[in-house]
Formats: sequence, structure tokens, C-alpha cells
Amino acid sequence: MAYECNGKTIEADEEGFLVNISDWNEQLAELIAKDEGVPMSPEHWEVINFLRDYYAEYQIAPAVRVLTKAIAKKMGPEKGSNKYLYELFPYGPGKQACKIAGLPKPTGCV
Repeated sequence: MAYECNGKTIEADEEGFLVNISDWNEQLAELIAKDEGVPMSPEHWEVINFLRDYYAEYQIAPAVRVLTKAIAKKMGPEKGSNKYLYELFPYGPGKQACKIAGLPKPTGCV
């Protein structure tokens, strides 16, 4: 699988996760989000940027439970809830948000 973005072909695995995370950019994120049926809002970008910062610090994409706790700690309990995150990313805040963020599939995601 591959994405076409800004005249470049960006490689992805069979599930749509980027092969090389350094290929990620905001235009590519918008393209992946469109494929996923996710209309990107400032709230979506807040989670995407949080995930990218988390990955830069820990070198791992967080599982949903870890993600909700980390977001609650940084952004408050109303945003660090499964309900809020699933409203933004209905196919799973860990898996779907990580894909849009250009990160590897989180461990424990099926």
C-alpha cells in the first residue's frame, strides 16, 4: 500500500501505517484522515500532536489505556476519556489516531 502526497509516493504497510515515520507531514495526515473518514478539527490535531510528542519522548505508540491516562494528565479529564477519544477516532483512538499521526501501530492493537 502507498499514499500519494505532494507528488511523492509514501510507502505504508497493508493496514495503512507508514513504513518510514519520517515521511509524515500534515498534508499526509489529512490524506490518511480522509481515507479513514475522520474530518480533522483542532481537537483531532491536539490528539495527533500529543501522540507525536509522546512518541518522540518514549519511542513507542501508546495503547489506548496509556493514551487516555496521559491525555487526562496533560489536557484534563474531559479530554482524557474513552468517550471523548472514540468520538474523535471512532475506529479506535490508539490505532486510528496513530495511523493519522504517522506512528507505528500501538502494541496490543488488533
